[in-house]
Amino acid sequence: MKITSRDNSLLRRARAVRDGKIEESIFVEGLRLCEEALSSGLKIEAVIHSEEIVRKERAGRVIAELGSLCDAVASVSEKLLDSISYTKTPQGIVLLAALPPSDEATFKSRQPASPQLVIIHGINNPVNVGAILRTAEAAGVTGAIATANTSDPFSPKALRGAMGSAFRLPIWTGPDYSDVIAWCAERSIRTIAASANSPRLFTEVDWRGPSALVVGPESSGLSADEIAAATEAVRIPMQGSVESLNVAVATGVLLYEASRQRGRQGSG
Repeated sequence: MKITSRDNSLLRRARAVRDGKIEESIFVEGLRLCEEALSSGLKIEAVIHSEEIVRKERAGRVIAELGSLCDAVASVSEKLLDSISYTKTPQGIVLLAALPPSDEATFKSRQPASPQLVIIHGINNPVNVGAILRTAEAAGVTGAIATANTSDPFSPKALRGAMGSAFRLPIWTGPDYSDVIAWCAERSIRTIAASANSPRLFTEVDWRGPSALVVGPESSGLSADEIAAATEAVRIPMQGSVESLNVAVATGVLLYEASRQRGRQGSG
């Protein structure tokens, strides 16, 4: 199959988006994640797919729908798709979409009167950031704030970990930690820091009012000053010789306790 100059230009743009060189766009790879982008109403900019995947019924239907939403569609070989993929094995389809709004004003406009937030601070593993967003949506959190020192929640690896949650959950990216704590205080949102050294268990806190769970770096956790800046701190009890949980797992434990107290029930 002959590759046109337009296709080559599209492949170059895809690599640039993948590598974070075009900040206004995001790189979405894999059929399932592309379906999530489609159902979430993202603005689709371009679609690149392999010659093989389009022959499959489900993929062909999704590609046709995506193609109806943009003018830039390219069908390429698996080898060329591999040249832009960020996974070890090409997923057969990549789309470029407009970056969802992640500014303070948009975030604030999407919050209810009694928000339940998660503040992701200094976590540099994008897979964990994505997992936190996925868990947060599942637990009924109304928004996530990723501070300036946190891995980009819209990077390819974070998007894959979030599996669509980053497309739907209100996210505010880039503020300084102290500004976020002050922002919450101004709105009477209690900030509850996760700390392995807190004397208070996470089940002893009243999560029913406006609150924001604060989680820190995987290796060191929040600093003493960062914990002191929050309204209060809680810990998850550990047994045996385990010192800490994976930050995404710990976040899930804490958020589901908050969800339980607030009486939220999922659809199963």
